[in-house]
Amino acid sequence: MSPRYHTNLSEAEQRAEGITEPAPLAFADRVHHDELDALLHVNNVRYFVWFERLRVRFMEMHNIGTIGDETSPRIVVRGGSVRYIEEMLRNEDYIVTTRCTEMRTTSLTLCQTIWAQGRKRATFDCVMVLLKQDGTGRQPIPDDIKQKLTHTDGAVQAP
Repeated sequence: MSPRYHTNLSEAEQRAEGITEPAPLAFADRVHHDELDALLHVNNVRYFVWFERLRVRFMEMHNIGTIGDETSPRIVVRGGSVRYIEEMLRNEDYIVTTRCTEMRTTSLTLCQTIWAQGRKRATFDCVMVLLKQDGTGRQPIPDDIKQKLTHTDGAVQAP
């Protein structure tokens, strides 16, 4: 049975799909033919597209860096590390999960995972930095958002 596409999956739905580490944000889709490379597996750049889609949803879900809102902070990826674990093929259902694991004054560490058939296929750990709208400096994460991330994601405050 296929998971519900393009809708945040509950912890129970994630577990039913074999995800051993459910996350507060999880969206499913299917690999399409235009996402394949010459070797007929998913092109590496597609993983970054899938991760970015969920990062944008994550930020919107937490009212951080809302696209089109001129009062909202700018969000940038300061750095990250991707790990490709197992190839993905055409027509596979997959689920991308995202959780915040750590917060600092102006940055968040996100752990993102792509799952298919109950197996991890790729991970991306990245640091997101909040900038002032005009780009002149960093902007602190509001306390209410930090509290929400602690509650929903289990994020910890780093020194």
